[in-house]
Formats: sequence, C-alpha cells, structure tokens
Amino acid sequence: MKCPLCESTSYYKNGRRNDQQNYLCKNCGKQFFESALPCSVEMDLLANSNGHTKVSMTDAAELSLVKNLPEEKITEQALSSFNFKLAEELLQTILSPDYLESAVFNQLLLRIQQENEIRHKLEAGISLLLLDAENLKFDINSELFLASICEFPLQAKIAFANWKNPSIGKQDIELYNRGYQLVHVPEGKNSADAKMIAFGACVLRSYPTVKEILVCSSDGILIHLCNELQNQGLIVYWVRRQGQNLHIENRNTGKLTDYSLAVTTELPSFEKVKVADTIQYLMKSEQESINARLDSLVDVATSFQEKCNINIQNNSNQLGEEKVIPVLDNSFTEYIPEVKKETSAQVSNGKTLEKLLLKIIQDLEAKSPKTKLCVPRLGSELQKITGQSPNSIIKKLKLGSSFLKYLKSSPTFRLKASGKEYEVTALLRE
Repeated sequence: MKCPLCESTSYYKNGRRNDQQNYLCKNCGKQFFESALPCSVEMDLLANSNGHTKVSMTDAAELSLVKNLPEEKITEQALSSFNFKLAEELLQTILSPDYLESAVFNQLLLRIQQENEIRHKLEAGISLLLLDAENLKFDINSELFLASICEFPLQAKIAFANWKNPSIGKQDIELYNRGYQLVHVPEGKNSADAKMIAFGACVLRSYPTVKEILVCSSDGILIHLCNELQNQGLIVYWVRRQGQNLHIENRNTGKLTDYSLAVTTELPSFEKVKVADTIQYLMKSEQESINARLDSLVDVATSFQEKCNINIQNNSNQLGEEKVIPVLDNSFTEYIPEVKKETSAQVSNGKTLEKLLLKIIQDLEAKSPKTKLCVPRLGSELQKITGQSPNSIIKKLKLGSSFLKYLKSSPTFRLKASGKEYEVTALLRE
C-alpha cells in the first residue's frame, strides 16, 4: 500500500475512524484509509484530491467498473447506470479555489512547464564542432566565425588528439579554457581521424538535439564521416585549411566560404561585391603595407645615423641638393618639410619633451583623424625631429628606463592595448 498523495510506502497506523484503520504518511503527513480499489483507480480518484473529494467507496467502485469495461461492451444501459453525480463532484473538486491553490496543483503546473522546456530544446537544436587537433589549428576569432555561419547555436566542441605528443605543446590547455572536451587517442597514424569517425557515427546517441556538425580536419579520410552524418539527416560543414585560409564547405548545399587566417576576416566573394571594389580594397591594403615598411626603413636609417655619427645635413649642403624620399601617401609627404625644419630641435628637460610629443600627436591626428597612433610610430616621429632615439632621450633626461615606461607613467598620455602594440592618446592638450 502507498500514500495516495506522494506514493510513499513509509507510514504508520493513526487510530481508527468509522471502524476503518486510519494511516498517517511519514513523508507528506496525509491521512488515508486502506483502499479496496486497485492501485491505478485509487491514484486516479484520490491522489490529487488533497482531501477535498467526497466520493464514496461505492461510487468509486462503480466508476472503476465502467472504466475497466471493454469499449465494445459499453451499452446504453451501462451508460445510463453511470453515476453522473460522481463526475460532477470530481469536476467541482478540480475546479475549486482550494485545489487551484494547493501544492498538488502547483506541482502539476511545474511538471508541465518542465516538459514544455524539454520539448522546446529538442525542437530548437544545437551545433557541434569536431576538431582533429593534430591536423588543424585555429584561434578564437576563427572559431567565432565558424559559429556565425551555423543556423543553430554552437554548444558542444570536442577535440581529438594524442595529448602526450610534445608537438601539441600547450594546445590542450588553450582548447580546454575555450570550452572544448578533450578526447585522448593513442599514438598512431590516423588515430585521431578514426576516433572522430567512430564518435560521429553515433553522435545522435550522445547529442540527440544536434542539427549541424562542423568537421574540422584537412585529412581526406574524413569525407566518409561527412557522408555518414549527411545520411543521418544532419547539416555538415567540412572545414579544411588551404594555405593561410580556412575553406568551409557546406556538404548539403555545396556552398563554399573562405576565411583568411592572416587578416582574420572573411574573404570577399566576387559574387557578393563588385570587382572594382575588391581591387580597390586590395590596393589600399598594399599601400598601407608599403607605407608601414617605408616607416620601418626610415627608423633603421635614423638609428644608423645616430650610432655611426653621420651628419646627413652637412652632406646634403655639400651636394647642394635635398634628398628626396619616395612615398605613396600625400599626407606623409606634406609632413616631411616640418621634420626638416625641426631636425635640430633639442630636448633639454621633461617639460620640453612633453610639449614636443603633444605637438606630434596633434599634427598626426589633424592629418589622419581616423588612424590609430601606436607607440612605435610616435617614437619614430620623435626621432625624426630630434635625431635621437626615444630611449636615449628618456635615459639622458633620467625619466625612466624606456620610452614605453615613460608614457605609461606620465599623466599626460594614455596607453591602450591594441593587439601586440599600444595605442597612445593625449589626455592634456597644449
């Protein structure tokens, strides 16, 4: 016998009522009698009553007989003999305010909500990423791009490799910190590929809500896994590396997408943009690259001048002509005369240095307001004006051990990390 409310078998006798033995549940505290009805009928009639029902045992027995009667044997006489008063009392009990505010009714609502949430998750679906870590490596930006091309959220990531292999390095720590499950395989050729195929063949058993799978490996043997996953009705992306690009192929639609690992951006497709826009984009990138290399050459030449004590100004007077530096940027060409005028500028103290740096930042921002000014560029401009390296100026004025540390400690300038470099801005204006 079980408690009709919580189905607990832990109870004890609690006196007699109407010549019947009364029981008290130790779990929920409900009092009940030993019923002569079958357990299923008893649960249907009394479990959710919360003590409010007034159904007699005779009426309950009559209801059980009608319920267990085969459908084909239900006659008009059987229906006419059914106690509709019993049904009316049951409806009144269920719809009563006491029952709607009871703990049993709240538990019923909670269970319905939980089942709805589970059903919603099953219908929503997730994406899953399988990575052969011995064959393919990509950073967090590449991973975010892969997640962006999926229709469902990327909620599971699994990496396969022999993590004892020294060539893996600390990749296991990095992937673990990024939320990957790490699967270890023994040493051997195609061991990680074989484990990926074995896992992928039964992936729906472990992840029944998966709808999309990213198979990340350049090994051609993984095409068998892609075909098997497609046969299971999943959307499959095969991610391979070709040079400095990630090549993403949607095996279901045949759509191809390329992602550049070097510049961490999606490569423009000629189908999406005009050819002229693409050429202009490539030319602008190449021009910026040439200007950056030209700045590096100027820095090297200035450093060489400082170390070898070569006086370029005297040599230019003897030749009677001014040396011309070829540049591609007009704004840089306009700035050269200013550098020539101030090549003899001397920095005698920290206040003079601060004013000079503020002037350089102001001029550069006026010419290129959208261009970020990094510390190496600022030091290069300072060296062009003074003829001395920034570090030597800082040490000479005893303002610190390096130009970078001086900028960090100065209240006039603010440094902001930008990749491997620092972007510098002025907090105070001259």
